[in-house]
Amino acid sequence: MAEKTEKKEKKKQAKAYKPGKMCPKCGSRMAEHSDRYSCGKCSYTEFKSQKKSGA
Repeated sequence: MAEKTEKKEKKKQAKAYKPGKMCPKCGSRMAEHSDRYSCGKCSYTEFKSQKKSGA
C-alpha cells in the first residue's frame, strides 16, 4: 500500500500561467508559432522579427 500513496504524491504540477500576445484588431489572444503570431478569430498574422547578423 505504501507504493500507491507514493504514486499519488508524484502528481504533475500545473504549468504557470503565461499571458500571451493580444490581437490588435479584435482583442482576443493570439497563437504563438515559431516564426509568427496568428489570431484564429480574425485571421490577423504578425511575423516575429528575425535578427540578421551583418558582416
